[in-house]
Amino acid sequence: MVDLDPILIARIQYAFTISFHIIFPAFTIGLASWLAVVEWLWLRTEKPIYQEIYRMWIKIFAVCFGMGVVSGIVMAYQFGTNWSMFSDKVGNVIGPLLGYEVLTAFFLEASFLGIMLFGWGRVSRNMHFFSTCIVAVGTLISAFWILSANSWMQTPQGFEIKADGLLYPTSWLEIIFNPSFPYRFVHMITAAYLTTAFAVAGVAAYYLYKNVYIQHARIMFGMAMLMAIFVSPLQLFIGDAHGLNTFKHQPRKIAAIEGTWETEKGAGLRLFAVPDQQNQINNYEVVIPKLASLILTHSLDGEIKGLKEWKPEDQPPVIAVFWSFRVMVGLGLAMIITGILALFLYYRKRLFDTRWFQFWCIVMSPSGFIALLAGWFVTEIGRQPYTVYGILRTSESISPVIAQQVAITLLAFVIVYSSIFGTACYYIIQLIKKGPKIGEEKEEFYDHSMLPLQVIKELKPKTERG
Repeated sequence: MVDLDPILIARIQYAFTISFHIIFPAFTIGLASWLAVVEWLWLRTEKPIYQEIYRMWIKIFAVCFGMGVVSGIVMAYQFGTNWSMFSDKVGNVIGPLLGYEVLTAFFLEASFLGIMLFGWGRVSRNMHFFSTCIVAVGTLISAFWILSANSWMQTPQGFEIKADGLLYPTSWLEIIFNPSFPYRFVHMITAAYLTTAFAVAGVAAYYLYKNVYIQHARIMFGMAMLMAIFVSPLQLFIGDAHGLNTFKHQPRKIAAIEGTWETEKGAGLRLFAVPDQQNQINNYEVVIPKLASLILTHSLDGEIKGLKEWKPEDQPPVIAVFWSFRVMVGLGLAMIITGILALFLYYRKRLFDTRWFQFWCIVMSPSGFIALLAGWFVTEIGRQPYTVYGILRTSESISPVIAQQVAITLLAFVIVYSSIFGTACYYIIQLIKKGPKIGEEKEEFYDHSMLPLQVIKELKPKTERG
């Protein structure tokens, strides 16, 4: 029998489920706000084209919202099955934060989601727009609490450890607004908006490339490129501020990101390297001298601590953190370049008819999702070997589980998730291929019997029908 590490298998299982989960809430955060803007434009201009765009994307939003909900429930169960010691020790802090998310955000979203999805022709235009805005706000509130909880695990404060070994809150303000939270919240929300923008841009570019739904595509493409032009460079500065915060509070993570083994003054930026954690060296380095110190300390001679300052067992997995960060930054730079190209083509009056740029935007459509996952890999893997940074080690957080049993459930997750989420993605692709419905969309109204009214009339005796 293969000797499996239960901690590693449990971590892989959680990483697998959260990777599937995070892409859907992130997409719905950006999509809900974008739909609110589109509906506002429809109300302001009375142009049916905005309604047609909205009604196409609301179907995609509904699928993504549902996938986000069901995948999130699975993760909650894992807190009790694989990570019960973590839940026991930090539940007094984390539990209320997750509870606030349900009470203040999820219930709010769920209450108005029905109006948003099925309210056309049943409520007033203003009420429907209000519902869309409430759902958009609800997604932001949900992100607020989730990121607050996760940020506290990165930079814990506002608690005490009592004799029973459990963590107890001493200041909820310090817990919620922990040192890394403001940076991570803004960084994540901006990432969600960019993810949505490039997904919308990819769909619009596909329509333009195929020469279908031209007017709808021009509107979607123009709105997406505005985000690429203005928000993608902004994300660079937000990310820099987040990096400086991480440098202050999590120097081990920064050392892994930079692939720095020895403490250096005037440390160079490694564009390429193959970290060898066993021998504590890098192979095949390509280094720009002093640039890492300049970025992180704003000084050419600034000091960056190397990973050798910590014991090998206290170091995060370097190669995963090192390369995930470069994937994230590389895609971020590609987004900025896309915005620059869009601005150039706009002034040349070629934004909507340049075929190579349309193809480029199609290729870039999944870039936000990939960058988002890479960023989360950096965040979560870089925190190891801790679940609560510097306080609670991962080895102290796991339940007394059998590795083989966790491996079997992991295999089950792979099969079930691949089928369910694969089907959802296939359906979304079909909705995109179908495109927006031109003209007024007819809706069937139902009574409590769930049968169409016309069928009910036909089933009634003539005396009842009159």
